[in-house]
Amino acid sequence: MDKILRVDMSALSTRIETVPAAWAGLGGRGLTSTIVAAEVPPTCHPLGANNKLVFAPGLLTGTPAANSGRLSAGAKSPLTGTIKESNAGGTAAQMLARLGIKALIIEGLPEADKWYSLHVSKDGVTIQEETELVGKGNFAVIEAVEARLGKKTGVLTIGPAGELKMTAANISVKDPDSKIRSHGRGGLGAVMGSKKIKFISIDDQGAPGVKIADPEKFKTAARTFAKALLDHPVSGEGLPTYGTNVLVNILNEAGGLPTRNFSTGQFAGAEKICGETMHDTIVARGGKPKHGCHAGCIIQCSQVYPDKEGKYKTSGFEYETIWGFGADCCIDDLDDIAEADNVMDDLGIDSIETAVMFAVAMEAGVLPFGDGKGVIRLLREEIGKGTPLGRILGNGAGSVGNAYGITRVPVVKNQGIPAYDPRSVKGIGITYATSTMGADHTAGYTIATNILNVGGYVDPLKKEGQVELSRNLQIATAAVDSTGMCIFIAFPALDIPECLPALIDMINARFGIALTGEDVTNLGKYVLKTERQFNIGAGFTNKHDRLPEFFYTEPVAPHNAVWDFTDEEIDEYWNF
Repeated sequence: MDKILRVDMSALSTRIETVPAAWAGLGGRGLTSTIVAAEVPPTCHPLGANNKLVFAPGLLTGTPAANSGRLSAGAKSPLTGTIKESNAGGTAAQMLARLGIKALIIEGLPEADKWYSLHVSKDGVTIQEETELVGKGNFAVIEAVEARLGKKTGVLTIGPAGELKMTAANISVKDPDSKIRSHGRGGLGAVMGSKKIKFISIDDQGAPGVKIADPEKFKTAARTFAKALLDHPVSGEGLPTYGTNVLVNILNEAGGLPTRNFSTGQFAGAEKICGETMHDTIVARGGKPKHGCHAGCIIQCSQVYPDKEGKYKTSGFEYETIWGFGADCCIDDLDDIAEADNVMDDLGIDSIETAVMFAVAMEAGVLPFGDGKGVIRLLREEIGKGTPLGRILGNGAGSVGNAYGITRVPVVKNQGIPAYDPRSVKGIGITYATSTMGADHTAGYTIATNILNVGGYVDPLKKEGQVELSRNLQIATAAVDSTGMCIFIAFPALDIPECLPALIDMINARFGIALTGEDVTNLGKYVLKTERQFNIGAGFTNKHDRLPEFFYTEPVAPHNAVWDFTDEEIDEYWNF
């Protein structure tokens, strides 16, 4: 029987609750956003006692379904002030699902100035004081927890950035190879830090496992679904070969690769940092060009990137990180970017927000553009040690822009804009403007249709069709985020007719229900509207669904494009 685990850090108490009927059909983002909207006052301080941190595996997590190992984390974001959901791979999601845990809710703040850890098992959750690992980086935490509790223990942890309550702080998740995955964006690591929880360990020994109502129907649908993932040229070929970094050359050619703090759309050093170069470097050094972030991942878009001596440097070396430190900060040395990624994994700080922040800091004169070694130094010596400058940097791009009086600050709702210039790829601009969580490319990934010709084609330089495209993708994404599926299933779902029905068939077989495609669409709409109502309660209006002023006034090369949507056109997004 599924259950809710509730931890009250004010009373240092825990309890097991039955799942309310209204939550029974929800998982992942659908559940975290429902709980946050129901239980968190929208106007509360995100780092105060009234915010809650919620973890929820998806509807299909813990089953044999391919690519279903994602965990959602939700809270009110200290970076944006909006509702926030972030999902990550790793081992935690599947372990929680096998334990029959529908959600883990953490509330309150401890009275004593002490740090704690939580331990989750088949018997519930316990709170323990933690002294040894406070101040340690994430790699040391994972190593120590494995030494204490065993190699198979699941781990959710914060690094120094989370302890210092920096608003760009992540919650880090151990993956099957004891590497780090991240609940990135939005500063949820600071929320966990405010509750004085250094790490959460998970032991799924004796877990009841996930019961499937119709095993044969599930097995048939799962085979069809997996075949679609492998048959699609993006999820079956491009991503497994070159990782997400395959996009550097593609976006550079399209003129949508934000460069030098979003001042132009192409980077002269793109070839040095592109996915093809990264792949060849990994192979030459004996690394892993393919790697899954969780058990059951068959896309395997992650990789293990070694240094020149063949030693581990980073894993999950993503396009957004490489774009941000590469093109946006004008660093053309992959090894410097990999070193920065390693340090950020250890500190537990978001690599997108931090990359966007560094480009703003470079414009402010804190560092010269292109100074990779300087970036690494500031990560270690300033952010990692929580110096006054480090705290300004660790609070993201908006923080640096305010501190230094910079006007070209690419943020929406104070969250850094990632990886794609909205003047040259207009669909993603609608997503950035209207997302309930600040600028977020994953919320409605129009790059698929604007650039990759997946699900048809909408001209990225024209306004026509962009609002509808973003709306449809955001609705679909909210539903997918509720299933525990990786967002990259969207590529075959848009192009291969059998894919989406197979996903719905798996959900129906898992629970013994009869959802239709319309039901799944309605779930996505429900999630978005629930999140929006929270934001309205927090004081956000349609006037916050806007891109920064400079996008309207500064044409971006090579197309000399500007952001030219009217307020009324943007507001049309919410008409559903």
